[in-house]
Amino acid sequence: MLNGWSWPVVAMLMAAGVVLDLLLGEPRRLHPLVGFGRLANAIERSLNKAGARIARGALGWALAVLPITAASVLLCQSPMGLAAHAVLLYLCIGLRSLREHNLPIAEALRAGDLPSARELTARIVSRDTQGASASDLAKASTESLLENGNDAVFGTLFWFAVAGGPGAVLFRLANTLDAMWGYRSPRFLEFGRVAARIDDALNYIPARLTALSYVLLAPGRKARLRALYCWRTQAPQWSSPNAGPVMSTGAGALGLALGGAAVYDGELEQRPPLGMGMEAEAADIRRAWQLVALATLLWLGLALFCAIIAFGVWHA
Repeated sequence: MLNGWSWPVVAMLMAAGVVLDLLLGEPRRLHPLVGFGRLANAIERSLNKAGARIARGALGWALAVLPITAASVLLCQSPMGLAAHAVLLYLCIGLRSLREHNLPIAEALRAGDLPSARELTARIVSRDTQGASASDLAKASTESLLENGNDAVFGTLFWFAVAGGPGAVLFRLANTLDAMWGYRSPRFLEFGRVAARIDDALNYIPARLTALSYVLLAPGRKARLRALYCWRTQAPQWSSPNAGPVMSTGAGALGLALGGAAVYDGELEQRPPLGMGMEAEAADIRRAWQLVALATLLWLGLALFCAIIAFGVWHA
């Protein structure tokens, strides 16, 4: 927990990082993750060659992640101190970006502007969006919101609570490398294996806490039971040990039928079902965003509760 610091300090810095994100959003120029992506691409082009691809991938992961994480440790030990932790969390978390990338899709769908909705959706998902229906696009955006609620927000908050700014940096870089290298394609099947496994390990606890948050915030007892049922029955069908619990509970909480057919690289892929209920519509994108936002408030509230309890124990 933040190098042994007290829960009041953790709660204060966590709230500061989230507020900075909501106020400032992503840096418009020189975004750190964009620069990291270029570095990762350069490392991959240099190392991803025939022979010992798994070992090369492990070396590439270490070269990309460890120096930056070490630099963040040094920064947090500098005179910047506490402020450095909050700034690093701000640079790693992506709550506002989820809203800015997804709500315009809902607006385009509401206006009946399918070409714009397809273009906007293509920026956030890897599936093909040309020719996608309004329901397909709403489903893609909703799924992205639910899954990235864990990757961009709750996983980052969890590792921040564990290890401060450097913990958030380590998690976010590892998650970014998984998104870049963790494909089961001929190019990345072996080279990206270590990146995928490390991300699975770092995400294991946060993903289940995210799923539990979606369950707790489902609107009513029936929706909570439905989310739990979807977690138990649908999550094991997904190859990802973490995406399954997160998206199945989110879809169940919202009363939506997600998953199923999607087109990737021109091929129709039948994915396992997620949730149950109605097909996604434009309004459901905002509902998914609201679920992620409420879960963020829940996490901050729990951190504050722990801070109050800790304060009371110290002064008893």
